[in-house]
Amino acid sequence: MERAAVVAGLGGWVPPTVVSNDQLAEVLDTSDEWIRRRTGIRERRWVSPGQSTGDLAVEAGRRALASAGLEGVDAVVLATSSPDRHCPATAPEVATRLGLGPVPAFDVAAVCTGFVYALATGAGLVALGAAETVLVVGADAFSTLLAPDDRSTRVIFGDGGGAVVLRAGSSTEPGALTGLNLGSDGSLSDLIEVPAGGSRQRSTGVPAKTEDTYFTMQGQTVYAQAVRRMAESVQETVERTGWNLAEIDSFVLHQANARILAAVARRLGRPPERFLSNIETRGNTVAASIPLALADGVASGELRPGHKVVLAGFGGGLTWGSMALVWPRLAAHRTVSPEPAAAATEVGMP
Repeated sequence: MERAAVVAGLGGWVPPTVVSNDQLAEVLDTSDEWIRRRTGIRERRWVSPGQSTGDLAVEAGRRALASAGLEGVDAVVLATSSPDRHCPATAPEVATRLGLGPVPAFDVAAVCTGFVYALATGAGLVALGAAETVLVVGADAFSTLLAPDDRSTRVIFGDGGGAVVLRAGSSTEPGALTGLNLGSDGSLSDLIEVPAGGSRQRSTGVPAKTEDTYFTMQGQTVYAQAVRRMAESVQETVERTGWNLAEIDSFVLHQANARILAAVARRLGRPPERFLSNIETRGNTVAASIPLALADGVASGELRPGHKVVLAGFGGGLTWGSMALVWPRLAAHRTVSPEPAAAATEVGMP
């Protein structure tokens, strides 16, 4: 039996502030009907003033550790594209706040594919014997990067954190990660970006325009790329795993919007009900979307032990990736609570 990284804990957290479509319609040229028709989103959660990606990551990590029955891990990998600061990385502070001691901790930036990339990184640490346990977190406070008057992006994104604990185990046991597929295309990097704030802009010595400090996306082209890349990546992972598409119980894709999920389902020829979705109440939570969808799937009973599951993401870079596992039996821990708490009792809404 080969050594493998096995999912041993799951946790998620979204901030308590609910932002409904009707609230956005009060300040933007939009409506609840327009947003739902184009995205499938009814509401999303946003951070409160002073709340950050690190706060989301800590709460999600705490719940994942509790789910795994652990107080410590050997490493922390945090996927985010909205770090608390440009420098240093957010992960070391998350590890300290969780009381994990001087373990290696670092960030991975792959936007909405970030969680898959971070999972691959954590699994690599386990496979190499560099770690017996790894906390992998996806967290983003992406609302902080959105232009206040941009209807095309402001209605889509929500904030949140999701996490899993990986442990060393056997490649034949439930929860073992397999079939990894990753890819990127930097020639299309300008499709999804925050133009200003990096070394390229800062080295010019020219102050950034205000509009260039916010997130931008070329929606129609991104839609086509997302559908194609996630569908192709899923097919590659299923083949590498030795399964076939008809065997997959649950496809857990990045929650970009409902139309993209439906289009991927059509392209793969699989029933839409096999594709877990929490987009209606979460929005697009970027690196947190896959683990939050897992947590909500466990809460709803849609995701059960023994299910064959494929995870897939697509995001800026462009980047994409996927992997597979047989879903294990995990202790459940709450995703949403009015205030951050040291521990929780069940996955899902309070």
